[in-house]
Amino acid sequence: MSKVISIASISGGGKTTIINELSKTLENSVVLYFDDYNFDEHIEYDSWIKKGADYNEWDLLPLKKDIDKLIDRMDYILMDYPFAYRNKTIGSYIDIAVYIDTPLDVALARRIFRDMPDASGDQILKYIGNYIKYERPLYQYMIDNIMFDSDIIVDGSLPVHDIVYKIRSSI
Repeated sequence: MSKVISIASISGGGKTTIINELSKTLENSVVLYFDDYNFDEHIEYDSWIKKGADYNEWDLLPLKKDIDKLIDRMDYILMDYPFAYRNKTIGSYIDIAVYIDTPLDVALARRIFRDMPDASGDQILKYIGNYIKYERPLYQYMIDNIMFDSDIIVDGSLPVHDIVYKIRSSI
């Protein structure tokens, strides 16, 4: 039976980097990336949060099916997954929920470097304006809720090796 570890953070918080490095340290492990699935086609984030952010509105059955296929074959299932225990379909599988607590400004800078390496100043300013208006409230909501539902909270501004070590030490 696998140990299922979910890792959450805001976009640009380091989830992918950390989960990829952590998987290298755990034998017989597999990584499932939330973004590889198309779960949010019917979710409008702003109204979803205003209505109380019911995490069970998300139909996560494709992820559940993949976990079910892997649960008896792998020692560790690592999930890049934003909800910790909040979705009943997936929450019951999770053994350890990790939250990478990355400052919003650091995450925003990482996203600009990652997603917009050739962008003009005007494009970056527009991106930042949209971030402030639409995305930042979503990320703040995540910090205020998911972080405190997690078993382990790790400082996302630490070096990758240190974050992986702290998570690995807690498994």
